[in-house]
Amino acid sequence: MEAFICLACGTQAAPSELPPARCPICDDERQFVPPHGQRWTLMRDLRRHCHNVVEKVGDGLYSVVTKPQFAIGQRAYLVQTSEGNLLWDCVALCDPDTVSTLWAHGGVAAIAISHPHFYTTMLEWSEAFGGIPVYLHSADRKWVQRDGGAIQYWDGFSKPLLKDLTLVHCGGHFDGATVLHARRGDALLTSDVLQVCPDRRHFGFMYSYPNYIPLGAAAVANIVKSVEPYEFENAYGAFGNMILGDAKAAVRISAERHLRAISPSATFRAS
Repeated sequence: MEAFICLACGTQAAPSELPPARCPICDDERQFVPPHGQRWTLMRDLRRHCHNVVEKVGDGLYSVVTKPQFAIGQRAYLVQTSEGNLLWDCVALCDPDTVSTLWAHGGVAAIAISHPHFYTTMLEWSEAFGGIPVYLHSADRKWVQRDGGAIQYWDGFSKPLLKDLTLVHCGGHFDGATVLHARRGDALLTSDVLQVCPDRRHFGFMYSYPNYIPLGAAAVANIVKSVEPYEFENAYGAFGNMILGDAKAAVRISAERHLRAISPSATFRAS
């Protein structure tokens, strides 16, 4: 049986004889089924048509981007620590060249994923590095399309990983949406939870980005509260945008701007 990969979002389904009739990730109102309908591919075909580019973007931080763009253009990050490296989020394409490149940068000891739009082929990545653990927040367990023994679900507000890395549960975009705090590089890796805007000075807070559904005031306040205990100067988003300097201040400024847009008469309270 084959483990089919959704062409629209990059999610890998459980192995089956035939392509699934639907992709639950795309059926959800945060994503969408393209006009041509639900279509699928396989890893071997993806390897023939695409490749990954690995480049340094910060101190001990490398981005992994698929070219030409596949699915929603997901981006992964290799985060280096003295106790081993973490792969933050996943792209769908897992190929020998990329695995070799990441080994050259110290390999991968664990994987952690922010939310279901980045689950993609997480078990393929785990297997490529010897069955390493994949950390997902348990609140998003129902969105896992291909389960496996490598997946480790965690609960609560935070989870330390490796050296000076902490997963921080924020919610909002998804119930289990998570960001990663890295002391090295003084960084917050925000994925879609706090989306770095193209102006590289603000964050966006959305329930659905493609369908333009904003988060409400309570959800935004909870995100601000969740990251408040952590110090960070820099922030790296899901699609290549970054804030270098004063990123923590930008969280509150952006939250206040968001609230003014959705409820001009309201007063912001991060509590």
